[in-house]
Amino acid sequence: MILAYKYKLRPNKAQSHQFDEWLNLLRMQYNYRVGERFRWYESTRCPIDSCSLISCSIAPIIEEPDYYWQKRDLLNTKKQFPEYGELYSQVLQDRIGRVKKAFDRYIKANKAGKRSGKPRFKGVGRYHSFTYTQMKQDCIKANWINLPKFGEVKIILHRPIPDGFKIKTAQIVKAADGYYVVLSLQDVTVPTISADIKLDNSVGIDMGLKDFLITSDGETFPIPQFARKSEKCKKYLSRAVSRKKKGSHRRRKAVKRLAKHHQKVARQRRDFFFKTSKNLLDKYDVIGHEDLNIKGLAKTRMGKSIVTCKAESAGKLAIAVNPYNTTQLCSNCGTHIPKTIADRWHSCHVCGLELDRDINAAINIKNIAVGRTVIKAQSVTEPIGGVAEKPALCA
Repeated sequence: MILAYKYKLRPNKAQSHQFDEWLNLLRMQYNYRVGERFRWYESTRCPIDSCSLISCSIAPIIEEPDYYWQKRDLLNTKKQFPEYGELYSQVLQDRIGRVKKAFDRYIKANKAGKRSGKPRFKGVGRYHSFTYTQMKQDCIKANWINLPKFGEVKIILHRPIPDGFKIKTAQIVKAADGYYVVLSLQDVTVPTISADIKLDNSVGIDMGLKDFLITSDGETFPIPQFARKSEKCKKYLSRAVSRKKKGSHRRRKAVKRLAKHHQKVARQRRDFFFKTSKNLLDKYDVIGHEDLNIKGLAKTRMGKSIVTCKAESAGKLAIAVNPYNTTQLCSNCGTHIPKTIADRWHSCHVCGLELDRDINAAINIKNIAVGRTVIKAQSVTEPIGGVAEKPALCA
C-alpha cells in the first residue's frame, strides 16, 4: 500500500529564498530540455514523399536527446552554469524524468488510445514543485525534517506517520499560503478485509444531478456548491488583478489573494469528499458505486479514489459496478423502464414500484455489488453481468 501524507513546512527566510531559487533553476532547466527535444524533432522531420531543403536542415543530425542523453548532458550544464552544482543531483535528474513523461504522454497513446497535449514551456511563477527521489527513514525528528542541501526545516506534524510504513520520496510544493512537503509512504503488506465484515450491511450509491449522491437507503447528500457560493468574492478578486499593472508589486499581491481564494475552495471540496466517504464507511461494510470514467466526475475522485482508499485502510469493501442500465431497470422486478434525463421518477407498470430514479439506481448498484461479493466468496472468478471487471478488494 502506498500513501501520501502532506505536511506544512515553516522554513526561515534563507530557506524560503533557497526554495525559490531552486524552483527557478529547475524551471529554466525544464524549459531548456523541452526546447532541446522540440529542436531535434523540427530538424529531423520532412514530408513523407520528398525531402525539401526549405523545411529540412542540411546540418548533420545530432543524437536524439532522449532521457539518458539529457541526463549525461547535465555534467555540461553544471560546468557552464555553476549555480546548478548547488542543486541536489537527484532533484536535478528528476526534472529530466518529468520531461520524458511529458513527451511520452504526448507522442504515445495510452491504452484507451488517447494522448496528452503538447508539452508547454513554464513561465515565471508556474513551476511549483521538486522531488527528492530518495529519503532517509530517520529524516524526521521531533518537529524538524532533514532535507538534503537545506538542512533541518521546521515541519508541522499534524498526524504521525503510520507504523510499518517507510518514507520513499519527498516532494516540496509551493502553494499560495507557503511550502508543503508530500511524503510518499509505502507498506509492503497486503491490506486485508476485516473478519467481522457483514454483507447485509451494504449500500449502493448513485451520483445524481439534483444531489451530490443518493444511497439505496434514501439518504441524500446535497451538493455544497462551494464555488458558486464564493462567486461574488472571486469576481471581486479577479477584477482587482485585472486593474493592476502587469509586473507590479500590487499585481503580485492581488494574484496571491486570488490564488488563496481558489485554494480555499479546493480544500472545502476535498474536506467534503473525505467527510462524506467517512460517513458512509462508518455506517456500512460494503459500498457499491458506479464504475464511471467521466472527466467531470473523475476530478471529484469521490466514487473511486477517496472511497476506495478509505475502505482499503478500514478493512472494508468498495466495489465498482458497471452503471449500464442501472437507471433503466426496475430494482424490484428487473423490468426495463426507459427513461430520459428529464424523467426523475421511476414508475414500474409491472410490479407497481414508485420511487425516485436515483434511489432505484442505487438499489440496483447495491444488489449487483452484494451479488458479486457473494460469488467472490465462493471463488467464482468469471464476472457476472452488470459488474465491472475489477477485483472485489479495493486495491
